[in-house]
Amino acid sequence: MVVADLHVHTTRSDGSLTLETLPDAAAAAGVSAVAVTDHDRVQPTLDGPVTTRDGLTIVHGIELRVDAGEQRLDLLGYGLTPTDALVAECERIQRNRRERGRAIIDCVEDRLDRSLPVEPRVGLGRPHIARAIAEVTEYSFQGAFDDLIGDDCPCYVPREVPDFERARELLADACGLVGLAHPLRYRDTDAALARCGALDAVERWYPYDRPVDTDPVEAAIERYDLVPTGGSDAHDDRLGVAGLDGESWTRLRETLS
Repeated sequence: MVVADLHVHTTRSDGSLTLETLPDAAAAAGVSAVAVTDHDRVQPTLDGPVTTRDGLTIVHGIELRVDAGEQRLDLLGYGLTPTDALVAECERIQRNRRERGRAIIDCVEDRLDRSLPVEPRVGLGRPHIARAIAEVTEYSFQGAFDDLIGDDCPCYVPREVPDFERARELLADACGLVGLAHPLRYRDTDAALARCGALDAVERWYPYDRPVDTDPVEAAIERYDLVPTGGSDAHDDRLGVAGLDGESWTRLRETLS
């Protein structure tokens, strides 16, 4: 039974929940703890690394896309206390997000000869653009990714992201735990898991969209003495799809303390 969903997005990046609606969504899913891990943004209204709202334990977290040389990875920081350096890097990333969003929107509008109901802004991500495409064209949300804005598609524009070591240092200074997100989603799983030697944790429980062999993740946990984490990577209000059971959450909570 999932009691802690440690990978949740809000409207501060590309999710649909707010900090105000999060407790009700968690209660509906039977979840007692969540980690808010918005892309490249901290939560200024969370006044501690772990807080409580309406009976829900909220871990202040963040998800950062990083350049690991051979591929790009996502790092998750848990138990976050913002530092000046991390905030400055997030602001730089957000400026690039706006510029990148404008370039993608312009490309899609030129290609489809349609105006999209979305504007470049702080926190803009491709899911926002995909929803806008689906709203005014025949493309579905997934079809927009598959044919237009996904990696290697005609309107894809890469983001400028920090390198692995720089991001790891920033997160280590600000967070109680730093882990690798969804390790079985990367093109080179072995290379991604090898990076765990410099991390504290790895996402063990995750709702992959295909059958996966978790043995490499289990081996990495043992090899590098990692804390296993997990979450549903929720961008909507459906929490608890994946995450930690009570025993695993208790161990992780003690680590954060």
